Amino acid sequence: MKVIYIFIALFIKLENMKDKICLITGATSGIGEVTARELAIQGAHVVLLARSKEKAEQSRKNILNVCGHDKVDILIADLSSQKQVREVAAKYNGQYPRLDVLINNAGLVLGNQRSVSEDGYELTFAINHLAPFLLTYLLFDKLTQSPQARIVNVSSMAHQMAHLDFNNLQLEKGYSGLRAYNNSKLCTILFTRELAKRLKNNKNITVNALHPGVIASNFSKSAGSGLMYWSFKLMKPFLISPEKGAETSVYLASSKGIANISGHYFAKKKPVKPSKQALNDDYARKLWEISEKLTGIKFL
Repeated sequence: MKVIYIFIALFIKLENMKDKICLITGATSGIGEVTARELAIQGAHVVLLARSKEKAEQSRKNILNVCGHDKVDILIADLSSQKQVREVAAKYNGQYPRLDVLINNAGLVLGNQRSVSEDGYELTFAINHLAPFLLTYLLFDKLTQSPQARIVNVSSMAHQMAHLDFNNLQLEKGYSGLRAYNNSKLCTILFTRELAKRLKNNKNITVNALHPGVIASNFSKSAGSGLMYWSFKLMKPFLISPEKGAETSVYLASSKGIANISGHYFAKKKPVKPSKQALNDDYARKLWEISEKLTGIKFL
């Protein structure tokens, strides 16, 4: 297998990804690690942003074994903490000249016990939405230094089952892990569409969202031992592999054919229409304004 990957790295390394700097969050397992590996094989300089240093070191080792170069770096942060998001962004900004591809991949699904971050926000919302919103803002200047930067936000078809109530955004009432997850993935598309709208006069940065498919990975471990955990467990034999699930992320990060496409939602490497709520411009604008307040920033 190692020989095969090295052959691929040497034979099909895509010129448009060679020496491009790509930052991937949640890059130590599942589609995040596969995405990082495939971009490294294409010649990209890959930066793994992870919570666990031990897991990140193992992922780095795995990628180095197959990519044919040594440009695989690690940054460590717990994305539930806005303080750590700011610190890790400052490290990136101090170490790298630009950012060509930002892949906001990290995410989690929790059980039915509501938890909050150290900042006091519902944990799923904090990690799946506020963290990428804040991180994108903090790295924005580095994105502008790229001749053609891309932002890729990993959403899910689960957004179709969301019900966003701006009077109960933190789900203090009627909390369930599944509802929190669905809502967060709707937020991902709303964030993507609003960012694309605000970037309409900036032709050097694009942003798109995607549904990777339902993946056979360890993603649902954080759901505890409740109904959601066992649902994933029973479905696992019928789910797609992380390799298959990462295809659309890699496509959005590297395909020349979509260089000028922005503000869309993709599945199976094709643009598809998201839910009615996801297309609501008022929702997108309102979520943006709330997100600015919750992170203490003014973004575009």
